[in-house]
Amino acid sequence: MNKHIYEHFHPSEQHFVDKASEWVEKAAVQHAMKRTDFLDPRQCQIVTMLANRSGDVVFRLDGGYAAAERKRAIIAPEYRNVEDEDPGILVLSVASEDSKLKSLDHGDYMGAILSLGIKREKIGDIVVLEGGGCHCLVAEEIGDYLRLQLQQVHRVHVRTELLPIDRFEGASVTFEEMNLSVASMRLDGIASDAFRLSRAKILLPIKAGRCRVNWKVEEDPSKPLKEGDVVSLQGFGRFRVTEVEGVTKKGRIRVKIGRYR
Repeated sequence: MNKHIYEHFHPSEQHFVDKASEWVEKAAVQHAMKRTDFLDPRQCQIVTMLANRSGDVVFRLDGGYAAAERKRAIIAPEYRNVEDEDPGILVLSVASEDSKLKSLDHGDYMGAILSLGIKREKIGDIVVLEGGGCHCLVAEEIGDYLRLQLQQVHRVHVRTELLPIDRFEGASVTFEEMNLSVASMRLDGIASDAFRLSRAKILLPIKAGRCRVNWKVEEDPSKPLKEGDVVSLQGFGRFRVTEVEGVTKKGRIRVKIGRYR
């Protein structure tokens, strides 16, 4: 692989760039098809960039539903029709008669699954259902194992069932809307207001590489944000810049953000 390509990526991404480049090269040169594990949005961006650089491969990203955040990639020689390939995604339904199930959240289900020795890469989106329980998108190769082994989530006994993808109940993303008045569109300024932290305290995690803008590590506190950007801060959550409304008479910028719940 041309080492100059590293210039386009954060150093922490180089290992994945190497893997993705190998998938693309094998599809182009060895005519091998690759179906990946679930990728996060930034990894999907990297695969897209690398695959588009080659005129000899085709690819497809599929997370089980249109709004999926985590997706599997299918990378194949350019003569293959990847739309006909099965992405290998099943729905693991988790339910219980215990009323405590309604108090469980995304982290509870994820923790229970990972405690069984499952790698995060085998798990797609997890949607907590309004009436309790969840639908978890999983790689088909671990479906039966999870169905048999997942019996308890945060001390709540559960029953599991594998469903076809057409029975998946998609997520309805909800936001806590906030109206901000900021001096500039700098990352540190907006993030400090969004997470209710002082400017000094917001600088530490950003400079430590714990902040991502559009799923890419961002260590520059002065990075200007724009409408549509998604910012996540490890340990604090994430938000989207939903609207830049304009400038006040005093020269401040009115911004609307939505914090993910």
